[in-house]
Amino acid sequence: MIRPLRTLGLLRAAALVLLGLIGAGSLAQSSAPTAPAARGATDRYFGVSVDDPYRHFEAKADPEVLKWMKSHDEHARSSLAQIPGRAALLESLTRYDALVTDRVTQVRRVPGELYFMRRRGPTDSQSRLVMRQGLSGKEKVLLDPQALELRTRKPHTINWFSPSPDGSLVAFGMSKQGSETAVMSILNTRGGRTLGAPIQQVDAGGADWSPDGKALVFNRRHTVSKGALNLQTVSTIQTYLLKIGAPVTSARPVFGSAIKGLDIGPLDVPSVDLTHDGRWAIGRTVNGQERELGLFLAPQRSLLSGQPQWKRIAGAADGVTSVASFGNTLYMVSHKGTSRSRVLALNLDAPQLQTAKEVFAESDQLVIGVVAASDALYIETRDGNVKRLYKRAHAAGSAAVAAVEVALPVQGTFELAGVGGVSADPRLPGLVVELQSWTRARQVFALSADGRVRNTGLQPAGPYDALADVVATEVKVRSHDGAMVPMSIFHRKGVALDGRNPTILTGYASHGITAEPFFNGGRLAWLDAGGVFAVANPRGSGVYGSDWQRGGFQTSKPNSWKDFIACAEYLIAEKFTQPSKLGIIGNSAGAILVGRAMTERPELFGAVIASAGLLDALRFETGANGAPRTTEFGTTRTEVGFKALLAMSTYANIKNATAYPAVLFTHAVGDPRVEVWQTTKTAARLMVATTSAKPVLLRLDFDAGVGNGKSQRLEERADMYAFLLWQMGAAGFQH
Repeated sequence: MIRPLRTLGLLRAAALVLLGLIGAGSLAQSSAPTAPAARGATDRYFGVSVDDPYRHFEAKADPEVLKWMKSHDEHARSSLAQIPGRAALLESLTRYDALVTDRVTQVRRVPGELYFMRRRGPTDSQSRLVMRQGLSGKEKVLLDPQALELRTRKPHTINWFSPSPDGSLVAFGMSKQGSETAVMSILNTRGGRTLGAPIQQVDAGGADWSPDGKALVFNRRHTVSKGALNLQTVSTIQTYLLKIGAPVTSARPVFGSAIKGLDIGPLDVPSVDLTHDGRWAIGRTVNGQERELGLFLAPQRSLLSGQPQWKRIAGAADGVTSVASFGNTLYMVSHKGTSRSRVLALNLDAPQLQTAKEVFAESDQLVIGVVAASDALYIETRDGNVKRLYKRAHAAGSAAVAAVEVALPVQGTFELAGVGGVSADPRLPGLVVELQSWTRARQVFALSADGRVRNTGLQPAGPYDALADVVATEVKVRSHDGAMVPMSIFHRKGVALDGRNPTILTGYASHGITAEPFFNGGRLAWLDAGGVFAVANPRGSGVYGSDWQRGGFQTSKPNSWKDFIACAEYLIAEKFTQPSKLGIIGNSAGAILVGRAMTERPELFGAVIASAGLLDALRFETGANGAPRTTEFGTTRTEVGFKALLAMSTYANIKNATAYPAVLFTHAVGDPRVEVWQTTKTAARLMVATTSAKPVLLRLDFDAGVGNGKSQRLEERADMYAFLLWQMGAAGFQH
């Protein structure tokens, strides 16, 4: 079965932290701990000197640095706790969060009408792994990470799972304290006991079973020395084969850079899918956080023997971004020679890419992904911000078989190519798919082979699942060079367009990831405060395909924040808000947007929130996860790359004696994707540079990585909303 690599799914997940705003009044900034003295580090790139006054912050375990971090975190939390309306916001967020009795995600269906899923109750801090026989059957709890949390006093999370073909076994990854890499175990679903010893450092997204359930392939991460890449550390991933019942020490690499003769680089992320008919092993690689895949093919028998006979069938230059297999056909979404992609079908008995036949042509809709069920190929497209689903019966690669659109009950978004959005199996007809929109909560639907779509009832409905009193509007904003930037705006009905509404603008605009319509009950607390929410898709996102992505990529990256600034100006011109009541939020690579918008136009915003932000672009590639990002942003090892990174670095573009908006920085100290010093260095520099007397707060989480439990997320969201409303001068949030 073809499944996506974890990187883009995780990035999606990171891309849409739509949580806060900022404004007017301020706590006494004099009460804050002072920034440490700069130590004057200077780098020279291609004849250009660049100051890095807080380079020593990169040693986060240094006692002096750690003391400074903790003192500023304590100050930030104390300041946020003193905001009068903060406690009421947390109560409201908690109430909305509890209105849905359960949250069901990652529904997986296997033959025999077995359903696996993650389920979290309203009082649970983490999701359980459960199984049920049939949609109306009784559920069995297979794994409850909260039991581990009670014993260890450390949060644990199930961050992936993969059931065997008959559902008798399930492999799962469990991580603690927010780490993305996990400890893998194999659980007997009937007896409830684990098989063998756990395996450390197993990555999400790479596990698949042989058709007989007697072998498992999975991805394992290793940290190696810097070597020729001139980096501090390099994290490599290899795909391993494990025979069920054999000692874990017998697992051996079968795909990845460790396999000689494949021309796979150490930064390429591999995965292997084993076709359900037992004929083929399909290997995929992706470089860092790019979308384009390298594709390899081997007889499945050779891989299971430990001697895979791989043959490359596509490289990154072929523009393949999604694949699915059925029988002897490999379906591929490719943007080579197109802007909005098309679907090709390749006969695996003669896997020369030039012989692939087009089965779904390019159109004005963007083709995103494909999955295969026993009855048909299902094709995911985007029409503006709305997703559409097409069904094409399997045939021998003939374009004469027409694809027909499937009528969906919700006009919004779904995900065929993600770990949490769909269940498709080439052994079973139809799909299980999650649907949602800005104003409709996620529900789980079953699509049968005859085209009927029905609600499975797996996701209990809540009282606010359909927001009749919320208006969602799609607009296009003219940017600096005439490009039309799509933006979604939503608010309660009756909100006056008088320029006085507290407003959040957010976006991501990197790696071709699009901010799609999704429901978030936590936003209701913001709307209750009279707030407006706006989500932009500047260049760098994939809303219009590869051309739009490349328009905000490396040297063209300034288009991303200029598009974002244009969206901010639109919200002001159309009287949704005014600068003092406009807050911007960015997470991870989305912080490039908000950081550079702030440094370029500080007068345009009342407040800024940067969460786990990529803020020091000139230094990101020195980190453990930095090298894979060079394909998206560039590298300082070339003059062109250096200039691109200098332009997009918030840290390098902070100017002394400048009146900056209020800023809240948040970051988990153990974040494995973006090092915490990206945030601490930038916060320190901004504290010294700003003359506005508005607060610069640094909220750090010392007990979490990239993933947090529910209570941690609600506390952070309450802090963000309260900070924004406080700084916007909202009644009830002032001292």
